[in-house]
Amino acid sequence: MGAAQLVAWFLAFAAAAGVVSAAGARPSEVAVGALFTYDSTIGHAARLAIELAVDDVNADGTVLSGTKLSLKSRDTNCSAFIGTVEALQLMEENVVAVIGPQSSGIGHVISHVANELHIPLLSFAATDPTLSALEYPYFLRTTISDYFQMNAVASIVDYYQWKRVTAIYVDDDYGRGGVSALGDALASKRAMISYKAAIPPNSNSDVISDILFTANMMESRVMVVHVNPDTGMRIFSAANELRMMATGYVWIVTDWLAAVLDSSASRDLKDMSHIRGLIVLRQHTPESDVKNEFISKWNTVAHNRSITSGLNSYSFYAYDSVWTVARAIDQFLNSGQQINFSTDPKLHDSNGSTLRLSTLKIFDGGEQMLQQLLLTNFTGVTGPVQFGSDGHLVRPAYDILNVGGSGYRLIGYWSNHSGLSVAAPEILYQKPPNTSAQQLYNVLWPGDSTTTPKGWVFRNNGKALRVGVPNKASFKDLVSSRGPGNVTGYCIDVFNAAIKLLPYPTPVQFVTIGDGTKNPSYIGIVQMVAANILDAAVGDFAIVRNGTAISEYTQPYVEAGLVIVAPVKQINPSAWAFLKPFTLEMWCVTGALFILVGIVVWLLEHRINEEFRGSPRQQVITIFWFSFSTMFTSHSKKRLKHAWAVRVDNMVICCADNQFKLYC
Repeated sequence: MGAAQLVAWFLAFAAAAGVVSAAGARPSEVAVGALFTYDSTIGHAARLAIELAVDDVNADGTVLSGTKLSLKSRDTNCSAFIGTVEALQLMEENVVAVIGPQSSGIGHVISHVANELHIPLLSFAATDPTLSALEYPYFLRTTISDYFQMNAVASIVDYYQWKRVTAIYVDDDYGRGGVSALGDALASKRAMISYKAAIPPNSNSDVISDILFTANMMESRVMVVHVNPDTGMRIFSAANELRMMATGYVWIVTDWLAAVLDSSASRDLKDMSHIRGLIVLRQHTPESDVKNEFISKWNTVAHNRSITSGLNSYSFYAYDSVWTVARAIDQFLNSGQQINFSTDPKLHDSNGSTLRLSTLKIFDGGEQMLQQLLLTNFTGVTGPVQFGSDGHLVRPAYDILNVGGSGYRLIGYWSNHSGLSVAAPEILYQKPPNTSAQQLYNVLWPGDSTTTPKGWVFRNNGKALRVGVPNKASFKDLVSSRGPGNVTGYCIDVFNAAIKLLPYPTPVQFVTIGDGTKNPSYIGIVQMVAANILDAAVGDFAIVRNGTAISEYTQPYVEAGLVIVAPVKQINPSAWAFLKPFTLEMWCVTGALFILVGIVVWLLEHRINEEFRGSPRQQVITIFWFSFSTMFTSHSKKRLKHAWAVRVDNMVICCADNQFKLYC
C-alpha cells in the first residue's frame, strides 16, 4: 500500500468516525409543546404545574442528562377553532410531544394531525372516552377517562337502589361522550337514563333555566351533572331558583365541580349554600412525600406570583405528564435514536395559499417515542404512572365527596378494583378484588335531609296508563261499558283497588274494545298490549298458551275448577228415605246374600251348636234372625278381663271371667 493510499484510507476512516460520533451525540435541547386554556379553572393550576415540572426535570441530573427540556406553550382560549390553529402553529416548531390538549373537542381534531405528523399527545384533562379509540393511536390520556368516572356514578346509583336518572350535560364531544358512557354503565346495573338535558355550549342563564325546568317535569329526581367547570356553577344557581335543591332531590356531579371547589381562593362555602347536599367525584391521588413536596413548592411559587387560584387534581396529572415525556425522551435518546423531522409529501401549499402547510413536518422517531411513552412506569405525585394494555392509566380511583354546610367531606372511595368502599384504594389494591361489600358513610342530602331520597316522583306531564277493556254482550257483572271512559264491573273494581295500593298517583285511561253487541277477540286485545298499543288490559281474560307467549298475566283472582251440573228433583220426606241409596233389585240381592250366609252358617253349626237345633220352624227362624243380626250387629270380639288355664295329666282346666270349664 502506497503513502497516498494510506493517507486516503486514514481520511475516510476519520470521516466515518466523525459521522458516527455525530449520530450518537445527544441534542442540547429538546422542544415539548403545551396546549391548554390559560384563563380557565383547570388552566390556572395546570400552567404553573407544567412550568414547575419542566424546572424539576432540568434540575434532575438522572433524567435527560446534558439535554435541556424546552417548553413551548399555546393558549387555546376555550375555542375549538383557535385551539386547532394554535396546535398547528405549535407543531411547526418541531416539538417531539405535546402536553395537552385540555379540551376533548380539540383533542378529536388535533389527533388526526398528530397521526399524520407522528407527534404524541399527552392530555391531562381531555376525559372523553371516545378518544381512547384505535382511531387515535398517538393520543395518550395521562388522566382518568370518563369511562371509569361514569362507572363510579353508576355504582353510586346502584348503591342507593335508584333506577332512573336525568343526565344534565354540555352538548359537545366531552359531554356527549361522558353521557354515552354513563348510559352503558347504568345498563350494567339495570338502571337507565330516563331523560337527557343537553345544554348548548356558552348558554346564558335563561337557556339553562328553561332546560332545567323541562328536566324538573320528569319523574326522576336523580340529577347527574357533567358540564365544563367554567360555566357549571350557573346550573346550580338556576336550579336553586327553580327549588330543585330542596328535599327529595339528588345531585351527583362529576369531577369538574371538585376542580372548582379546590381552585377556589377560599374553602368557606357559606356563600354557596345552594350546592349543599351534592355528591361530587374527584380523581383520587394517594398521599405521599412526593405529592406533599410538590404541593408545598406549588403554594410557595403561587404566593410569590400572587396567584389566587388553588391547586386541583388536574394540576397533579399535568405535572406527571411532563415527567412522563421527559423519561420517554431520555429512553429514546439512550437507545441511540435521533430527533429528526422530514417533510410530508402530502402537505403542500396551493397557489396563493398562506396557510404554510409545508412547514408541518413529520417526526421521524414518533413511533419509537410513542412506544417509549407506553412503557412508562414510575411513581409520581398521582401515584403509579403506568399505561395498561388498553391505553388507560392503571388503578383508576375516585374520591366521593359530600358538600356540607362549611365545605365538603369525604364519604368514601370508588376504584375499578373493589367498587365503593370507605378504605383507601391503595390499600384495597393490595387485596383480592371484592365488589360485594359496598359501603359509604352517611350523606347530607339537599334540604339538609339525612334520609335517602327515593329518587323519583310522578312526572307532571306524564301520559295516562292506557288500559283496554272488552266491551261485550255477555257477563256484564264482570265488566261492562256505559260509554267512553265509563266502565264498571267486578274486574274494574279489582283493578282500581290495586291502583290505589301504589305509593304514587297513576292516572288511568280506559279504552273500550268492541261494539257491545258481540264479544271482541280476547287474544286480539292481548296482542294490542304486546304491540304497545295498550299498556294493560282488564277483564275476564282466560290464561291461554297463545297469550302467555306474548304477554304477562296477573294471578287469577276468581276461583276456577271442574264442577258437575245436575238437575234438582223435589222429594218429599219419608220414613223409608234410608232405602233410596239402593234400588229394589240391589236390596233383593243384598237380602238373598244374607240369607245364603245364614243357611251356610246353619249347615256348619246345627250339628254341634244347640242354638241351631230344634223344630224346623225354630231353625228357619234362627237362620233369618242370624242373617238379620249380621246386618245390624257389631262383629267385634269380646275382650276377656281375666283368663288362665292349668293342665293336669290328660285334662285342661280353664278359667275365663270366673267361669270354669274342664276339657279332656
